[in-house]
Order: sequence, then structure tokens, then C-alpha cells
Amino acid sequence: MAATTPARAANRAANLVPGSVAEHTSCLLLKLGQVAFRVSEHRLAELGLRVRHYSVLQALLDNGPMSQLDLGAHLRIDAATMVSTLDTLEQGGYAQRTRDPRDRRRYVVAATEKGADLGRDADGVLREVDESAFADLSATDRRHLHRILGRLAGSPALTEAFDTVRGG
Repeated sequence: MAATTPARAANRAANLVPGSVAEHTSCLLLKLGQVAFRVSEHRLAELGLRVRHYSVLQALLDNGPMSQLDLGAHLRIDAATMVSTLDTLEQGGYAQRTRDPRDRRRYVVAATEKGADLGRDADGVLREVDESAFADLSATDRRHLHRILGRLAGSPALTEAFDTVRGG
């Protein structure tokens, strides 16, 4: 067995996914996703947001007003989490829920102008997170990684597997 040198020990300690666990792409993606989530949460907290608030707000800015139910389905967020997330956004003046005039049992959710401003600020923060997190990759590698992750995010096989295990 090879002796562990200080350099080797430091490299092992710096590796976010040590050992043979890193042989599994899903384990690498899981751990790196956790890291990205924690860093993003930390940085978005500067704006009084969490990742879930950003996701809901950005979906509204991308798609325009949506029913609360459709918004939850679009983002695959359970009803209880959606309600608490919207409560927070509404209390901050970033989103507004109104009764659907066509179906008074439903709420329609829209981003406010204040929400649009916050969304732009959050986009800037997340661009900084991306720059910092991927600083060790070349611009070409960053584009390739983004393209591959985008394909996975839209993958019918992965979507079906996720919806099956979450009961959706």
C-alpha cells in the first residue's frame, strides 16, 4: 500500500466525492447538486430568498400568471410547499394571488413589479455563483456541461423515473 503523502491527503480532503463513490455519475451529480444548492441558498439569502422562492418567481416571470395548481405541477412542488413559498413571496410583495375569475375555487399567481426586480437581482447572484463554482472549467467545458445538463433536465426517461418515484 502506498504511503499517504500530505499532498495526496490534501487532494483527497479537497475532493467533494472521494473514493469509489465517484465512479457513479449519479453519485457525482447528487453531491455536486447538494453543493450547488447550499452555495446558492447561502448567496440568495442575501436577497431574502431561498432556491424554492427563486424557482417559483422565475417560473412566473418566464410564463406569466399561472394557476397555483399549474405552477406546482410545472415545478413539481407539492401543494404544502407551494402554499408556504407563495405566502413568503406574497408577504414580501413579490407575487400576488387572486381568484381566477373563470373558476373562483382556483388562485392565479402573478409576479409583481417588485418580484420582477428581485428576479433580476437573483439572476445576477446566480450568475456569480456559476462563475465561482465553475471557475476551474474552461468556457468550452462550461458550455458543454450546461448543454448536457439541459438535455438531462428534459430527458423523458429521467422525468418518467422521477415522476414514478415521487408519485406524480
